[in-house]
Amino acid sequence: MPAADFELVKRVAAHPFLIGLNEHHIRLFADCAMLTHFETGQLIFRSGETANRFYLIESGSVALESHVEGRAPVAIDHVTGGDLLGWSWLFPPYIWHFDARASEPTSAIFFYGTVLREYCERDTALGFELFKRMSVVMIRRLQSARSKLLDSMQHDRRTA
Repeated sequence: MPAADFELVKRVAAHPFLIGLNEHHIRLFADCAMLTHFETGQLIFRSGETANRFYLIESGSVALESHVEGRAPVAIDHVTGGDLLGWSWLFPPYIWHFDARASEPTSAIFFYGTVLREYCERDTALGFELFKRMSVVMIRRLQSARSKLLDSMQHDRRTA
């Protein structure tokens, strides 16, 4: 295995989202991965576009933004080192629901979600393991959004 491939496999295996995955599954993840970097302000994906990829953030920060007509984009969450960015590639209709923009220089591992979906269809153990891990991320993000909504409602009541 070339040194570059070995380094990628090592980084994939070391990411908190994939810790504990067996070696075969790590290699499948690495097979559809590459390293990437985003500069501050760089748009990573846009709401409404086709979702065909995801990222494991190694360092930096990415804002998930929502648009309200006539206003600047609103950051509804931040994804940082050790987190996963993007799950819309896994669920039909495979479109992004938010914009993602680097809040600071960000290093990540890029994955071709369409390829990984095919691997999951052929290897149900991989699919089940991925779904369990994605579910944890989705629940955490849903709880965070709920908390922010409640905080916003309380703030509105105090200022009314």
